[in-house]
Amino acid sequence: MFDLQGKVALVTGGSRGIGRAIAIRLAENGVHLVVNYVRHKRDAEETANVIEKHGGRCLLVKANVAEEADVTEMFSVIGKEFGALDILVSNAASGVLKPVMELTERHWDWAMDINARALLTLVQKGFPLMDRGSRVLAVSSLGATRAIENYTTVGASKAALESLVRHLAVELGPAGINVNTISAGAVDTDALKKFPNRDEILETALRRTPLGRLTTPDDVADTALFLCSHLAAMIQGQVITVDGGYAIRG
Repeated sequence: MFDLQGKVALVTGGSRGIGRAIAIRLAENGVHLVVNYVRHKRDAEETANVIEKHGGRCLLVKANVAEEADVTEMFSVIGKEFGALDILVSNAASGVLKPVMELTERHWDWAMDINARALLTLVQKGFPLMDRGSRVLAVSSLGATRAIENYTTVGASKAALESLVRHLAVELGPAGINVNTISAGAVDTDALKKFPNRDEILETALRRTPLGRLTTPDDVADTALFLCSHLAAMIQGQVITVDGGYAIRG
């Protein structure tokens, strides 16, 4: 149905959470994977094992996407191993959770470099390997448009990410490359465990979600699969929200 057999995808931050779910969903549909990670090698290896059980190849690449040299080397490896890249998923994210008055220049730069600027570098380095019909996906969050407690630097960087996607969509569109954003609602991943009010966030999200349950990594992965397929050929520069209706409650 999705005609992804034999395609090659890079998923940054693909060892855990949403990135892992996207990588596995693509593998289930015939895609070979490059799973990028920085610290969680064991998780990356476990993800690779699952991918390979589905019959696909999985190349693990340790690289900090905020460092241009690391990204350059990563694409050099991808070029040598696969010779092409059909799907680029910018999922790796980081940032500090602090009140505004406690933020420093380093906190700001850290979030912006990893969550927003990394996509620009990934596209610049990956473009030579991408042909017409390729896909670029960025993973964002509702914090790009909503004020969330202690989320200032991450929210601002996600807003920058979504803006960058729109500009990339205009510039890469003539080359036949689709660029879109998936904005996930409250998903119970390891990243959310860093929030001091995690339980409150999840309880509120569950109560205010019209569909009556929390968003899962698999929900986000299903949307990623759709956007990577021919069924989404005319979706360009959009933010697709996956939250069970939470955001429409204001």
